[in-house]
Amino acid sequence: MAGPGSARRAGSAPRRVLIVDGYNVINAGRSGGVGWSSYSLADAREKLIAQLMDYAGYSGQQVIVVFDAWMSDRTVRTEEKHGSVTVVYTQKGEIADRYIERLCDDLAGDIELRRVEVRVASSDALEQTIVLGRGASRMSSRELMFEMAQLRETGIRRVVEKPVSRRNPIADHLSPAVRAKLDEMRKGKDK
Repeated sequence: MAGPGSARRAGSAPRRVLIVDGYNVINAGRSGGVGWSSYSLADAREKLIAQLMDYAGYSGQQVIVVFDAWMSDRTVRTEEKHGSVTVVYTQKGEIADRYIERLCDDLAGDIELRRVEVRVASSDALEQTIVLGRGASRMSSRELMFEMAQLRETGIRRVVEKPVSRRNPIADHLSPAVRAKLDEMRKGKDK
């Protein structure tokens, strides 16, 4: 994660990264009245990924969602890129918590230098304590679901309510001489 591209220019805002414990959020959605209880696990995963893609688009954050394969036969860890969302499936015997902790360890130097802000979404109290110790901030799964819903609602409202601009932004970038010539041409055409 932290590499040559992670260096921050003086005065620029830190890169924002949200790390999500995928199954933890799905379980919160199933028990939290979101209506996910009717979805199969695969469908709930796809729904969460789609919502996180929207969230990443609205918030401008990089999102990493981790699904553990603790009990599966998956022999290798895999990563899939979906726009600003990276989906990680851990390998057999590897739980999402350990992967998230290692990721926070990898980012700790950039967190300390304020090049990156890392938040971890998990309702696991022990996990929250561990990531806090590594410099990341934490949020519960339900807080993430609420934040995603709020951002989606305000983002959609902002797009719908956005007034139509009557200005010509191209003209703002023309020199005064070119603008005057265009005005002359337009006035000559109006006669």
